[in-house]
Amino acid sequence: MAKQITYRRIYEETTPADGKRVLVDRVWPRGVRKEDAHLDEWLREVAPSSDLRKWYGHEPSRFTEFRRRYLAELRDAGHRQAARHLRDIAAHDRLTLLTATRDVDHSQAAVLAEWLAKKE
Repeated sequence: MAKQITYRRIYEETTPADGKRVLVDRVWPRGVRKEDAHLDEWLREVAPSSDLRKWYGHEPSRFTEFRRRYLAELRDAGHRQAARHLRDIAAHDRLTLLTATRDVDHSQAAVLAEWLAKKE
């Protein structure tokens, strides 16, 4: 049975409702000490490629195309195993996808949460 999948900024307070906390950014968030992050995992392999991340630049006007390209990346061999791992976590526990992005609704975490929920 699938559990709840949410996403939010890594800078927000940790709560018991988070369940498994997985950072899905390719680079470590600025200003966050690893020992203070309260992560279960850092799964950078599921993050968008560096080229896609740089192209997107968190421009909301590019989000639709970013989403399309990122979903295509999730099907490639480099991302597939990491995505499968997240799907396994989500099947057994609550899952909170974490990102440093300011606009979380226009981030890879939002795309990934939606994609994982549809796969369940």
